[in-house]
Amino acid sequence: MAKSNKPIFWSLFAAGGTLAAFLAPVLALLFLMLSLGHAPALLSYDGFHAFAAHWFGKLFLLGVITLFLWHAAHRLRVTFFDFGLRKDSLVAIVVYMVAGIGTIVTAASLLRI
Repeated sequence: MAKSNKPIFWSLFAAGGTLAAFLAPVLALLFLMLSLGHAPALLSYDGFHAFAAHWFGKLFLLGVITLFLWHAAHRLRVTFFDFGLRKDSLVAIVVYMVAGIGTIVTAASLLRI
C-alpha cells in the first residue's frame, strides 16, 4: 500500500473545524459586545496585548490561527474541486502553501510581541 499524506491534512482540517465550531460563536458574541461598548477588560488593547505577550497566550493564538488556516485551506481545496477546477495537485500545493506561510507569519508576529 502506498504512503499518503492525507491523514496529516485531514487531522488539521478536523481540528480546525472543531475549534471553529466552538470558538466562532464565542468570538461573534465578544465582537458584538465590543461593538456595543460592553466589552470585557480583556478586549481592551492593554488587556489583549498582555494576553498575547504571555507564553500561554502566544501558544493559544498560534494554535487557533494555525488550525483555522489549515481548515480553510482544505475547505478551499474541496470547494475548487466541486466548482470544476480539476487541477487538484496544483490547488493543493497553492492552498497548503498559503496555510503554511500564514502559520510561519503568525509565529513570527507572535514572537515579536
